[in-house]
Amino acid sequence: MIRFSVVLALLLMANTAYGANLVELQQMALKNREVIDRFKANLKVSEKDEIIARSNYYPSFDVSYAMNALDERTLFEERENSAVVGALTWNLFAGFGDKYNIKSARLLSQAEAYRLKGIEQDIKLLVALRYLSIRTFKANLQVAEDSYNTLLKIYKDSQSRYDVGLIRKNDLLQFKVDLDDAEITRKKAQADLKKSVQLLQREIDAVVEIDQLAFTEFDQLPILADYTEYEEEMFENRSEIKVLEETEQAIHAQVKTERARYFPRVDLTSSYSKFNEDLVIGRGLDSDEEIRTQLVVSMNLFDGFDKKSRVHRTQLQAQTIGHDLEELKQDLTTQLKNLFFDYEVSFENVDVAESSITQAEENLRITQLSYKEGLDTESDLLDAIANLSRAKGNLIAAKSEVFANYYNITRAVEGF
Repeated sequence: MIRFSVVLALLLMANTAYGANLVELQQMALKNREVIDRFKANLKVSEKDEIIARSNYYPSFDVSYAMNALDERTLFEERENSAVVGALTWNLFAGFGDKYNIKSARLLSQAEAYRLKGIEQDIKLLVALRYLSIRTFKANLQVAEDSYNTLLKIYKDSQSRYDVGLIRKNDLLQFKVDLDDAEITRKKAQADLKKSVQLLQREIDAVVEIDQLAFTEFDQLPILADYTEYEEEMFENRSEIKVLEETEQAIHAQVKTERARYFPRVDLTSSYSKFNEDLVIGRGLDSDEEIRTQLVVSMNLFDGFDKKSRVHRTQLQAQTIGHDLEELKQDLTTQLKNLFFDYEVSFENVDVAESSITQAEENLRITQLSYKEGLDTESDLLDAIANLSRAKGNLIAAKSEVFANYYNITRAVEGF
């Protein structure tokens, strides 16, 4: 029983994120998520398709055994007879269709590899955003806790002031209403933090201990290079672009595969046949053997415009992929530009928010002194507390937006 408990504990520890940073969480997600295994299976299927396409280069060997029972004997065939045939067939020429079929299969396999890479980048982005949301909600909870503790301290002080008749009951109730509101905000922040942990656990398919998360990635704001560098990197690395490019090339190869139908086909066949006047080979009295080698050249002269329609259909498919590729590039370019705009604005907002906190802290200090001297009202003091909480929340939101935009830009250029 003790041994079983130890093993169970080790298994649980192996599936728990202890002291993990962002890179470790992302690797854990790639290891644990079933969707990655599904795309890996798709990649293996495409690799098998390439092997299947190459199989046309090899000869095929077929064996057949036939037993015939007629209602009556004929001049050339006994009532009961059998035949065994072994044939080795090798296609020598098929208009280079096999060559381009293999090329198409190889390109489609590469496209599947890029799809796998793309889904890995998507998962890494989601993990990064979930990880960021935990840090954001944790900071928001701290702001809510600070606001609640400040109001609680002021409320207790107000009770003492009310007991000696320095303030009215209405003023005391005003503090109580804001204290209750702070309590509601604090509980909501706690719930948001717990939900964000659950979302990260779903992304990495492992247990997350929030106190063990490092969060060192958020010590400094990320700095981006020039936009043009990211745009070039996006066009060079983006999986979605690579998938369409490989698919377009594969379809162009399929066009040449379809055109191979216009060429003659050359097949070499060597067969061995044995005929016997009994249902079982070797049991009859009379048997006949034959070895035959054939070189067959065949060519279709008319098929109801099937070949022509196949070629045109495949050409249209290639054009469709080309149009989709251009649209995708335009969409990705627009998205990247907008992400840079958002990043620049959020980065500037951090400086503004930091300055606002300094001003709000000083305003609260002055208002508290004035309130104690009777120069400011309860509403002034509560407004000062709310302004400081709002300033802190704005700073958290601004920093969170900087990192969120940075992670989205990183995903846009396949930088994870």
